[in-house]
Amino acid sequence: MENMAEKRLYKIIFLNNGKVYELFSEGVTTSGLWGFIEVSSLVFDTTEGLVVDPTEEKMREEFKDARVLHLPIQSVLRVEEVEQRGQCLIRDRESGEKVTPFPLPPHGRSASD
Repeated sequence: MENMAEKRLYKIIFLNNGKVYELFSEGVTTSGLWGFIEVSSLVFDTTEGLVVDPTEEKMREEFKDARVLHLPIQSVLRVEEVEQRGQCLIRDRESGEKVTPFPLPPHGRSASD
């Protein structure tokens, strides 16, 4: 039986629809599909509270039905084995800025325009 000290945690950074995704998983291996890696057992924040990270909620919703992600090897930027889970992020590919997962009004205009 595997104890908690032996459980591995990975941070996977990959390109998805022109954005850079950073998420956490307990399983990363080569895929049976040529040219892909397999990412399984995605790890999201499970604490209940008033503060909800909209990026994490978007990712949880986007991958809710996925048992295993098969990511094209060329889309994977980095895989790190980490000690603890950090924040799941979606970044703009060009600027590196964190992407807000809900629409905002264009610059210089208010939501009521």
